Amino acid sequence: MSTALPTAEATTRPAPRGPLAAVRGFWTRPVPLARIAVFRTIAYLFVPVDVFLTTAWVAAHADVPTAYYQPLVVGRLLQLPTPTATVVTVVQWLLVAAALAAATGRAPRLLGTAVFLLYSEWMVIAMSYGKVDHDRIAYLVALAVLPTIGVACWRDRRSSEAAGWAMAAVFVTVVLTYFLAAWAKVRFGGWDWATGSTITRAVIRRGTALSEWTLDVPGLLTAAQWVMLVAEFAAPLMLLVRSDRARVALVVFLLGFHLMVFGGLRIIFLPHCVAILSILPWERAPEALAAIRSRLGRGAGRAGGVPAADPPG
Repeated sequence: MSTALPTAEATTRPAPRGPLAAVRGFWTRPVPLARIAVFRTIAYLFVPVDVFLTTAWVAAHADVPTAYYQPLVVGRLLQLPTPTATVVTVVQWLLVAAALAAATGRAPRLLGTAVFLLYSEWMVIAMSYGKVDHDRIAYLVALAVLPTIGVACWRDRRSSEAAGWAMAAVFVTVVLTYFLAAWAKVRFGGWDWATGSTITRAVIRRGTALSEWTLDVPGLLTAAQWVMLVAEFAAPLMLLVRSDRARVALVVFLLGFHLMVFGGLRIIFLPHCVAILSILPWERAPEALAAIRSRLGRGAGRAGGVPAADPPG
């Protein structure tokens, strides 16, 4: 009596389907490690820019009497040190040094963790005096998840589910930043926020030649507030973007929006914009740069009278 071997159809298990499988696929979709390497360099090099330019005022807290320090909840729970002049100076320079070292890609877990912890303390020092900015959360999440990936190089063609999870976490936080901004508007200002004069007041206080003309157009800024509120509530739809071309279009749209706001109101959320860059397919950057160099080289050869070599094939 012979025993028949199982056929390929009998042994092949169908791929799991359904909502749970879709959610798991979103969070664990492999991402090329080259994307992590490029974005990691951008994220860490932004730290000294933020410390010395965009939030240089944080260092001024070294001269503020400690009696004015009202720590955030995380500062109270972790019993973080009171920001004296020594504490602020030490955190500032350790943070910059750790970020520059981490940007090289060496010891990514150790240096990346150090950058996240030091930047978190820097933000506690910044936001414990009565003002809390909402444009930092996605960038903080990026600094938190980057050390979980490990070694990655610019030309690393391997894909990693850990990298996919990290980039998905940043993407979701970017989306929630917009959605929760709309929720905060309605929570504290009610639906009357959309019919109020928030943007009008901003244009009067911080407007430029690019935005001051809007004050003379009745109803325009009110309509803009409704559009902003609806768009922010619809932000979760961005999670449906999957293809690289759609991701590039999404990033161009978001950065264009923030540049428009900066041009009209001189307000820019740079840390959030850095987090938005995590959506891009950075693994294509080395090839794009090589192609640009090749074209420039051929152009220089033609200009100098040297015939450019034909491409192989």
